[in-house]
Amino acid sequence: MSEVSFLDGPRLPPASGGAARHLIVLLHGYGADGNDLIDLARFWQPLFPETTFVSPHAPEPLPFEGFGGRQWFALNERTPTEYRIGAEAAQPILDRFLDRELDKLSLDGQSLSLVGFSQGAMMTLQCGLRRTTPPAALIAYSGLLPGVDRLNRINTNTPVLIVNGAEDDVVASYHGRAARDALATAGLQVDYHELEGLGHAIDDRGLSLGGGFLKSHLFG
Repeated sequence: MSEVSFLDGPRLPPASGGAARHLIVLLHGYGADGNDLIDLARFWQPLFPETTFVSPHAPEPLPFEGFGGRQWFALNERTPTEYRIGAEAAQPILDRFLDRELDKLSLDGQSLSLVGFSQGAMMTLQCGLRRTTPPAALIAYSGLLPGVDRLNRINTNTPVLIVNGAEDDVVASYHGRAARDALATAGLQVDYHELEGLGHAIDDRGLSLGGGFLKSHLFG
């Protein structure tokens, strides 16, 4: 993997104007960049006025001339093995970014939540389930779970929300159901929603589900 020296991207400071009590990191999908998901922060910011939101650009440019988007890892074969290897390779880069952001805000790891879409959802699950300090919450939109056969290596009680579109033709909804079942079998608390009439996207229903889930687990 060709690694950039550090990740960065658009961010929103706490609407309260004070110090952050929480950090919510938004992880974009394949071919997009951090600007693609920062609008989620604008939707949720009224619910979490003491939260910093950041949406980092993935570490690699797309390998296609003329395309400006980025990738967390390359997608060529789109097989379970490729997803696992790619997500595992990208995880240390994301972990370093998360550690740095938490340190800048003087927050501990329990003040972190990860929200990802598509390939960003893969990274949310890959990284979030394996953090030394379990995050407050994980949300995976339109994604899948890399390394299903390696869940014996996780040790976390972080609650997970999985939201998939029933009409998703990019990451079919059965991937969401498979992730739900595997995580539940591993002993995690999983909230799963399959939304009728939705393709590979996040709609108002998904935003509301995500906001409610975060509010429940950030504030109990």
